[in-house]
Amino acid sequence: MDCIFCKIVAGEIPAYKVYEDEKFLAFLDIRPLTRGNSLVVPKDHHRWVYDVPDFGDYFEVAKRVALASQRAFHAEWVCFLTMGLEVPHAHIRVIPRYSDDLHEELITIDIHEQFSDEEMNNIADMIKDALI
Repeated sequence: MDCIFCKIVAGEIPAYKVYEDEKFLAFLDIRPLTRGNSLVVPKDHHRWVYDVPDFGDYFEVAKRVALASQRAFHAEWVCFLTMGLEVPHAHIRVIPRYSDDLHEELITIDIHEQFSDEEMNNIADMIKDALI
């Protein structure tokens, strides 16, 4: 299968991982909408979020990543997007929100922030450290 998220799960493509268990993986979006923007994916390929078995567990992982991001960066709130159009593999976008981020009240998915490789590694480490 030629799915970029499956390749990340398989370790064929590097990622800034923030969470991993036997069923799910979370990693920083390489085109972050805000600082700490992560993607939570099932390790098994499913096209849509609602196709994922253990749907509740899936959202619990997204919640854990969201709360860790909020703690790590003092985000005011966290948004979740599940449009699923960009990559044909289920993914929940976890988007910490800040009063000074580049977005209005609603997220604009074509407005991205840029961070260096070192900054991305630091952001990932901060989220991992804040996981409870």
